[in-house]
Amino acid sequence: MDLIGRSVAVVGLGASGVAAVRLALARGAEVVGFDEAAPERLLSRSDLAGLAGLEVRGGALGEDALDGFELVVVSPGVPEKPALQRAEASGAKVVGELEFASYYLDAPLVLIGGTNGKSTTTALVAAILEAAGKQVFLGGNFGTPLADAVGGEYDVLVVEISSFQAERVPTMHACAHALLNVTDDHLDRYPSFEAYARAKGNPFAAMTSDDVAVVPYGDALCEAQARRGGARRVTFAATDSRADVALRGDWLSDRLRGVAVPRSSLRLEGTHNVANACAAIALAGAFDLGDVHATSAVLDKAFRGFVGLGHRCALVEEIAGVRYYDDSKGTNVGASVAALAGLSESRVVLIAGGRDKQGTYAPLVEALRVKGRALVVLGEAAERIAEAASGVLPIERAGTMEEAVELASRLAEPGDAVLLSPACSSFDMFANYRARGDAFVAAVGYLRGAGS
Repeated sequence: MDLIGRSVAVVGLGASGVAAVRLALARGAEVVGFDEAAPERLLSRSDLAGLAGLEVRGGALGEDALDGFELVVVSPGVPEKPALQRAEASGAKVVGELEFASYYLDAPLVLIGGTNGKSTTTALVAAILEAAGKQVFLGGNFGTPLADAVGGEYDVLVVEISSFQAERVPTMHACAHALLNVTDDHLDRYPSFEAYARAKGNPFAAMTSDDVAVVPYGDALCEAQARRGGARRVTFAATDSRADVALRGDWLSDRLRGVAVPRSSLRLEGTHNVANACAAIALAGAFDLGDVHATSAVLDKAFRGFVGLGHRCALVEEIAGVRYYDDSKGTNVGASVAALAGLSESRVVLIAGGRDKQGTYAPLVEALRVKGRALVVLGEAAERIAEAASGVLPIERAGTMEEAVELASRLAEPGDAVLLSPACSSFDMFANYRARGDAFVAAVGYLRGAGS
């Protein structure tokens, strides 16, 4: 797309929006950036001040704010608005940052979507391809915006994609795309679960028979989304041997290619991480990594070198026979259920709560029936979670993370786990899930010090 002299609007000036601005300016466009923050706050930002030629407009986005623009790039944090609908109706091209970046990228694109497990699977795929000697861009929802990959020399682009990012990708083409799962999440943004699932499945639509769609075995919802395009489907599962890639005995096995790697090579605990690894193997199957022996060696090298990501069921400490796990990235019910099920301990004291996403907590309550010793709730969603779990197990309420950890330590018995897996977003009390996890780690550290 030739942008020289063309008018481009970028709506939302977070990390991906600023990356889109840089790309549009580099391509010769006349760029106006819109953000709901106050104008004086935007003008004080160093990342915007250094962008010569950018005009910044702050405050609420008026219905006619985008009139006259030929291209509108929408950041993932921006929901549907009348101004966007009006721009589209007038003939403007309205796309997301990933779609915009894809116009200027030639390397094969691998996408990893789903409600849970995206980041771990994305990092595993990148590790496999890097172990095979490829130059890999790793980003998207994972961290670095895809627009920042333009101009780089990459053999492959490995991108975590959220539902928000997938809302406007009409022509973006992936050679491989995994939809790991779809469970209740972000129902504060979408009108229904079906609308959320459809957003997740949008990237499949542009895929062809030369491409690979990776979906969980027996998951009719993910399968239906994959069928929106023409990609050949490859299935994965943690333990169901009917899947194309699954744990068979002590081996992570891809029966389509005859490739296998020992389960012991994977340094991640939990059946959910076995599933993530199987999905990563399936995605890597879209590339020629050598013969069977060479490919198996690449997988073994990648898995042995991968120690996992922070704030995802990470063991923090063992105190008085109780293990404390940080799963602050468990920002929805499905993630917390997977974390509970994946722990080897038979009884768990769960710390949950945060900003409510308006979904049901019933699956979490059922998981607590099986493994819950007690529940500690905090944050805006505390009462909703407590009400859902009432009568199932002992429940305590905390005002701070420090108090939550202290209460959990009193409720836990030797051999138990204390798990922070909030099933909610962090923004009621913390800047992000990392800050929440850091607060948990600090509170556990204080507990260790107090007991020594």
